Amino acid sequence: MYLSAMEFLEEEREEWAPYEALADLSDEDLERPTDPDGPARGWTGRDLAGHIVAWLEVALGIARDLAVGEQSRTSAEIDAAWEAEGDALNERLMATWRALPLEEVRRRIREVPGELRGTLTVVPEARWIKSPERMETFVGETIEHYQEHRPELAVILGAAGR
Repeated sequence: MYLSAMEFLEEEREEWAPYEALADLSDEDLERPTDPDGPARGWTGRDLAGHIVAWLEVALGIARDLAVGEQSRTSAEIDAAWEAEGDALNERLMATWRALPLEEVRRRIREVPGELRGTLTVVPEARWIKSPERMETFVGETIEHYQEHRPELAVILGAAGR
């Protein structure tokens, strides 16, 4: 449990830092598939970025909602979508990212995490830091998610010689 917003934001920023390298990959490196039987499950750099950042965009929507009110419409909508679709929701999000121009992928890698951090600074702490349910959401979509996908990141960056 975090005692202050700054404590969480500092750890989140530190955990995100390795993923910033995805924005600097060449088009070829972003599109290179990995071994389908390996730790990266055949994902490309675009796939990994899309998966991680798509969920950061969900967290950003929740943060925006909480900045102006006690409840989050975004949270209710994503919970309903997850209940209805399960892992198919991840596939739908990935399909959206696969259709984006690579410059848009890079823009979102560079901008969305900072936008989330900035938005969280204006959310009253009572609505997230001091709310176990909300804190679980933000930790799960950021720090824990980054840690979960470190093996994929290592494979993708390794294939790019980084």
